[in-house]
Amino acid sequence: MLQRQQFLVRSLGATGNQFNRRLMQETKVMSKEADSEKILKAITPSLDPSKHKGQAGKVAVIGGCREYTGAPYFSAISALKIGADLSHIFCTKDAAPVIKGYSPELIVHPILEESYTIRDEEKGSFSEKVHTEINKWMERFDCLVVGPGLGRDTFLLDCVSEIMKHARESNIPIIIDGDGLFLVTNSLDLISGYPLAVLTPNVNEYKRLVQKVLNCEVNEENAPEQLLSLAKGIGGVTILRKGKTDLISDGKTVNSVSIFGSPRRCGGQGDVLTGSVAVFLSWARQSIRAAEGDLNISPRNPTMLGCIAGAALVRKAASVAFEHKRRSTLTSDIIECLGKSLEDICPAI
Repeated sequence: MLQRQQFLVRSLGATGNQFNRRLMQETKVMSKEADSEKILKAITPSLDPSKHKGQAGKVAVIGGCREYTGAPYFSAISALKIGADLSHIFCTKDAAPVIKGYSPELIVHPILEESYTIRDEEKGSFSEKVHTEINKWMERFDCLVVGPGLGRDTFLLDCVSEIMKHARESNIPIIIDGDGLFLVTNSLDLISGYPLAVLTPNVNEYKRLVQKVLNCEVNEENAPEQLLSLAKGIGGVTILRKGKTDLISDGKTVNSVSIFGSPRRCGGQGDVLTGSVAVFLSWARQSIRAAEGDLNISPRNPTMLGCIAGAALVRKAASVAFEHKRRSTLTSDIIECLGKSLEDICPAI
């Protein structure tokens, strides 16, 4: 056997180490650039006067506390700007008046609390009250976004954990970002094995996930392969790794989105992405059901489709905003470009 292996190596004109490196390169996982525009056209519904309110999507954002009110607003208003019919925010009582002041378009529920506002003996009953209130709404939503402006208060995170469990039981897709990623990184059982969970980590959030799940450091040379392993390691969730090129994997395949983009890195763009992915994931599920599985696009997984479409649209909107505003581009400028950017690709009528 050893002689045959040595003969094979000599025949290929390589040393043993060179042969091993060549073999690794041949089996290396590569990312495939997604046909973003085709996917956007396939899953974006045209406007139909026969439809009623809610059929184009109902999104809920779980986030917003005393310190952070902008993030949940960016996420929820982006969903509306892209085409969702209704957008809800479930936040703390301190955050609600501020978020309501940003826009009358959003439905704001001030039902969450941080631990400093509640006595220890009241936490149990208050937690039950929160779950009862959210449970009344849960079945109405097409997608949940967890994390924008959530904060890291332990009591608040415990309440959100229960909300996520109920969403999972109800088979509702969950997009997780920001402090939601802090929560699930420390409690992977909340999303492990749930195929309708989507994680959208930035550089540092991704590093923590890799260390926690794969017990190693981030490997940029084999980024697609490591992302695939990470998604598999969490039981087939979908991960959208944000970066110069966005990489997306559900543990079965890896797609990339590199079209458009902007060099501006103002805060809040990740929140716009979560609202965008939430809408497109909802539309992808509707399209797949309507086509009875016969949708002529690849991939077929609605979470992958939602991530590809969401990433592509936000990158396009960011490039349009940057073209006009350059260094002064803000997240609010990008949000204002979402509708026009989608209209350029998918005319409403």
